[in-house]
Amino acid sequence: MRATPLYTASPLDRRGFIRNAAFAGAAVALNAAGGPSAAPAGKLRKAVCIGMLSKLPADARFKIARDVGFEGVEANTIEKPDEVENLKAAAEQAGIVIHSIMNSNHWSNPLSSPDPAKVAEGMRGMETSLRNAKALGADTVLLVPAVVNETTPYGEAWERSQANIRKLIPLAEELKVIIAIEDVWNRFLLSPLEMARYIDEFNSPWVKAYFDVGNIVLFGYPEDWIRTLGKRIVKVHVKDFERNAKKFVPLREGSINWPVVRKALDEIGYSGWITAELSAGDEAYLRDVSARMDKIIAGE
Repeated sequence: MRATPLYTASPLDRRGFIRNAAFAGAAVALNAAGGPSAAPAGKLRKAVCIGMLSKLPADARFKIARDVGFEGVEANTIEKPDEVENLKAAAEQAGIVIHSIMNSNHWSNPLSSPDPAKVAEGMRGMETSLRNAKALGADTVLLVPAVVNETTPYGEAWERSQANIRKLIPLAEELKVIIAIEDVWNRFLLSPLEMARYIDEFNSPWVKAYFDVGNIVLFGYPEDWIRTLGKRIVKVHVKDFERNAKKFVPLREGSINWPVVRKALDEIGYSGWITAELSAGDEAYLRDVSARMDKIIAGE
């Protein structure tokens, strides 16, 4: 998910984090046993956000994505059942896996909002996204959990978003789809310790982390976040960021130390999807992105 400006985080209650550490150990055991958050076995698998394909002919998008080296696609929330079926058929025909759904209305209708109408719409959007995932064979829905702003203080964002996500867990469990919390410029969860605590407090294997490598460069180091979040990470977004210029740049041209990031993913035993979340482009552009991702996977 693309980032927006951030403010300073409030201090972390370290005792609260330690208090929840026991669940982290249980989650690791669940992963080892092949639980719901266990990633696909084998090498890292390349995927692309569906929005990156928008400059391609509609009937050829998935085929071209597969031809240039992507195995998977992350789709957005789909409101119409016939569009779900059409997307599923197109993916199957091209040999593409739809591995995740990016919830589409968490910015306009955040689960942290003090407005009950906005929360209701946000919950409806998440329920739709979870059902989309089930129908398309995806195992994850990306969620920006809260937005801190003038009307939503940090503590209230924490409490309200957690309360509403807890209401979604039974559906996630029923559908066998993980709710994956993403780090993003929403003025919330601004340290890896805090994000780990937030996830652990759900005490559920159906709430995990969707780690975005590029989003935290402005205020942290991706390898530090990866090692701290550990087995909580169920999916990874890749994009690059130039710290001094404060802007997103092409993969492997920014401030991220990609060999160190790759090593950190190995250290936590991550095996599964890495998804490019960049601007849209033509076939040549997508082929270049795919090649850059190959180098990241190779540890270059």
